[in-house]
Amino acid sequence: MNKRTFLKTSSALVTGSIISQLMACKERDARTNWAGNLTYSTDNVYTPKTVEEVQAMVKKYDKLRALGSKHSFNTIADSMDNQISSAGLNKIVALDKANSTVTVEGGIKYGELCKYLDDNGFALHNLASLPHISVAGACATATHGSGVKNGNLATAVSAIEFVDANGNIVNLSAAKDGDSFHGAVVGLGTLGIVTKLTLNLIPTFSMKQVVYRNLPMGELEKNFETIMSSGYSVSLFTDWSNKNVNEVWIKSRFEETDATTIAPEFYGAMAYTKNVHPIEALSAENCTEQMGVKGPWYERMPHFRMGFTPSSGKELQAEYFVPLEHGYKAMMAIEQLHEQITPHLFITEVRTMAADELWMSPGYHQACAIIHFTWKQEKDAVMKLLPLIEQQLAPFNARPHWGKLFTMSPQVLQSRIEKLDDFKKLIAQYDPKDKFRNAFIGRNLFGS
Repeated sequence: MNKRTFLKTSSALVTGSIISQLMACKERDARTNWAGNLTYSTDNVYTPKTVEEVQAMVKKYDKLRALGSKHSFNTIADSMDNQISSAGLNKIVALDKANSTVTVEGGIKYGELCKYLDDNGFALHNLASLPHISVAGACATATHGSGVKNGNLATAVSAIEFVDANGNIVNLSAAKDGDSFHGAVVGLGTLGIVTKLTLNLIPTFSMKQVVYRNLPMGELEKNFETIMSSGYSVSLFTDWSNKNVNEVWIKSRFEETDATTIAPEFYGAMAYTKNVHPIEALSAENCTEQMGVKGPWYERMPHFRMGFTPSSGKELQAEYFVPLEHGYKAMMAIEQLHEQITPHLFITEVRTMAADELWMSPGYHQACAIIHFTWKQEKDAVMKLLPLIEQQLAPFNARPHWGKLFTMSPQVLQSRIEKLDDFKKLIAQYDPKDKFRNAFIGRNLFGS
């Protein structure tokens, strides 16, 4: 049923019927996020399977919030009233081979999409560390992979469909809607419920990855961007002990002319002779294949294999973006806190991200170095450490990941978002009565 037909045939009776069906589809699983550090504030969670059902929900309720794969570590997806889960909107809508795009429903996970694309000769330009996250949720929060030439996952979006606060279907595209489109893609759930996304594709390709151990941090002082540019995607893992990078993961396109041997040394780091986990003490069973072995793009870009859950999720995460040119200095600023950080840390990962045009992306008009912390689930200690880290990163105008833990004041955060005023105008256009605003959005975008 298209929008016009739906509007002509809908009535109180039809709407009531849809709502009744959705009431029966309330989630009954544990009301926590992936990590278990957050319990959501409402049991009113609905899982629509059609756009019409989404429209009916939006029209019925005065307050609601979109819920993706529950991988956010903060309250960005929380609601005191109602949540609409995207889990039922998980289909591939259309593959346009002529224009190299795919249109998908917002709730599909990358792990469900990638093999289909590869089987049809296509790839995405970038993937996150985990393949278990939803496309809409990842794009709405500017979630990213790595690579100095690779934009975050949302930069693949060429068109977006969402249901606004009045229950209307809104379609925006890069080709036709310019600034409004750039404002809507990283929308933080504030404009409506995202139902479909069209993603730009590239031809499929093979990759390999090689891991090196014990890179002296001093090598980064003059070579930071060179090291981070040494592959299609590069990650540095450190626990901040002894000014040492524990592991360097280099993911590269596989060329048939590539040498079969692995260079034994990389800026003083030595090549591993076995597969490893980013936390060396853990089993590499769930990690993607290393040792230079050829594989499809979607089995090398993530750190963790598609068919496996990477961990129990009993962790906390925080992450900060700084301008790429300050990457080394930002690392050294954090290194000064190593004695306080290390006891509560599993691992830190340092990555990069290309600049983009998306208003609410930390990469808006600037390439970024990204410093990610995977913490032990010691909330009190972690929440005391985050202000210290944010203070150390203040000279670099650091911005936090929208879906992870941070303590930055609203005033500071807002001052670092160049297009915030324009984004607020977009919110007022599509959600004039604050239907989709929750406490997280109220504090961080509108608080003082």
